[in-house]
Amino acid sequence: MRWPVIFLALLVVALQYPLWLGKGGWLRVWDVDRQLQSQRETNRQLEQRNAGLEAEVRDLKSGNEAIEERARFELGLTKPGEIFVHTPQKP
Repeated sequence: MRWPVIFLALLVVALQYPLWLGKGGWLRVWDVDRQLQSQRETNRQLEQRNAGLEAEVRDLKSGNEAIEERARFELGLTKPGEIFVHTPQKP
């Protein structure tokens, strides 16, 4: 009576091995799902960055205000009659 039980237990283990540890097993599925979630988060962040860049390009194409603002902050542009005052920030 003992041999059939041991045989059936080994048979169950042999059938379960590919399900859990095989090439397409649950452990691999969980790992791929984790990678998928990570990639989706990366894609979401990149989509937000791209939307911001697209809006900036639209602003630069549509009018002079965005160009002037960028020139003021990045290049120190001043109009005639304006006085530029730079206050250094404490580290």
